[in-house]
Amino acid sequence: MISRDIDTLYDQFIADFETKSVLMADEPDNVREFRRHSFEHFRLLGFPSVKNEEWRYTHIAPFLREVYSTSSEKPGSLDQSFLSSLQIRSLDGIRILLFNGKYLPEFSELPPDSGIHVSALTGAYQERLVSDYLGKIADASKNHFVALNSALFEDGLFIRVQDGRRIERPLHVIHVFSSESNMFVQPRHLFVVGKASEVSLVESFLNFKNEAEIFINDVSEIEVGSDARVQHYTIHGGCENARYIHHTEVRQAERSVYNNYKASFPGPAFLRNNLNVSLNGENIESHLYGLYLAGGRQVVDNHTIVDHLKPNCQSNELYKGVIKDEASGIFNGKIYVRKDAQKTNAFQKNNNLMLGKKAIVDSKPQLEIFADDVKCSHGSTVGQFNEEALFYLKSRGIGEERAKALLIHAFAYDVLEKMPLASVKSHINKLIDEGLKT
Repeated sequence: MISRDIDTLYDQFIADFETKSVLMADEPDNVREFRRHSFEHFRLLGFPSVKNEEWRYTHIAPFLREVYSTSSEKPGSLDQSFLSSLQIRSLDGIRILLFNGKYLPEFSELPPDSGIHVSALTGAYQERLVSDYLGKIADASKNHFVALNSALFEDGLFIRVQDGRRIERPLHVIHVFSSESNMFVQPRHLFVVGKASEVSLVESFLNFKNEAEIFINDVSEIEVGSDARVQHYTIHGGCENARYIHHTEVRQAERSVYNNYKASFPGPAFLRNNLNVSLNGENIESHLYGLYLAGGRQVVDNHTIVDHLKPNCQSNELYKGVIKDEASGIFNGKIYVRKDAQKTNAFQKNNNLMLGKKAIVDSKPQLEIFADDVKCSHGSTVGQFNEEALFYLKSRGIGEERAKALLIHAFAYDVLEKMPLASVKSHINKLIDEGLKT
């Protein structure tokens, strides 16, 4: 159902597709067909409202009422000090920089003969893997913003890790967004991790404070080959003029391992994280760990789907939220265990710590099980500070603010301890301290 409040933006995208169809004439036939089918889905779906079950806790309309330009700005001059400021301290990563969704090879690095291919997505259309996977992992027929992105994405990133390659250094993908006028940007990314390969992917998202509002509708498709191992970190920060819809769709083959570590902090007015993982083979492991610290009047919405399609697989999901001031936190997690997915072991838990009297949290962990030989559990908690622990720390000369910070770090420990990269863990601990001060 289309929200009447945002007809203007809906009509703008309908007109954009007709206009940009001429520019798409140079694209391969399969890409143009993919865009056309996706456009039809968006034309029918429109933008969601609270009447849509997946959006019942999130009123998206206020963030779509602004007038946006749908052409992204190019970067100005980027100097070395600016690039250094974007780095995670002590992370020896391979820097890959995107500005407003566009890959900038001149400000990125890649060691030669490393077993990795990195390019702009539109520059890799002739790659067989792009045609094999683009639009085949994320479903545009049921998701409003995936359909919109699929129809009108401008560019993004393509990464391929060759079969049997172990990439020693993490790939640090830095997404920078900045504009002098309101902008609606739609990057599209495709990551293909080959058979029996290993890679760590660290993604940082940030924007700069200015008067303009930036809406980022970001879609990533990730193919994890058989026997591959992927460690995937996502860190969201920035300023309140940003609105994010970050959709990640992962498909795993047999005996693969995919671990996702997601952290978000006060800043962006609206952040929606969609993370869907499909376990499409036997003996797969998938572990999802999330930490969200929300402040001000921020809205942070985490939606996850773990879909067990084959037998003998394991998934583990733990999300923890700290909600302060007048912020809203949402967790909506689903685990599907299909009929053929016998011997499944699946766990899901969401814990929330409330720091403000006007803070709100909606937590909805869910299981849908169609097999009979499984071990599955889920749970959710919402609470406040342990007053006895707070008193204990204060009685030993620790100030109240520092005592609360220590308790929050202890609350987050179960998520942070799972992160293999010490530099990323240290960076997130620092962001927690900064987020508590805002």
